[in-house]
Amino acid sequence: MQANAVYDDVVTDVLDELRLRLDAALEAGIPPGCLVVDPGLGFAKTPDHNGELLGRLGDVMALGHPVLVGASRKSFLGSLLVDRTTGQPRPARLRDAATTAVSVLAAAQGVRCLRVHDVASTADAIRVTARWGVEAAASAGSPLG
Repeated sequence: MQANAVYDDVVTDVLDELRLRLDAALEAGIPPGCLVVDPGLGFAKTPDHNGELLGRLGDVMALGHPVLVGASRKSFLGSLLVDRTTGQPRPARLRDAATTAVSVLAAAQGVRCLRVHDVASTADAIRVTARWGVEAAASAGSPLG
């Protein structure tokens, strides 16, 4: 699949493909409220591609449908967490903290659909972060508070 990780601009190319798939689903009669878009982290993408997509989730959300981020234990997280002794990427079973970090950042950008392995820890992290964000906004005089 990595041989297919060739893009002019990964975000633009993924958005173009998602638009085509959304149009096809709508033309097939699927109600718009039943559609969720997934930028496909880890599928025919390099770690840099995944980072670009995560950094521009707002562009994906601008398609007008809920967005699913499925970063849980993906290899691109392992490549960020290389063992200093062996030089090997962190094994999948030890990537839950990195998954939680990505999930919290995605949720903070407005993503509400997440695929994770450690549901309880991810939910706790999102709740704590959301609460802190609301309190920080209120103390700054923001209308969000």
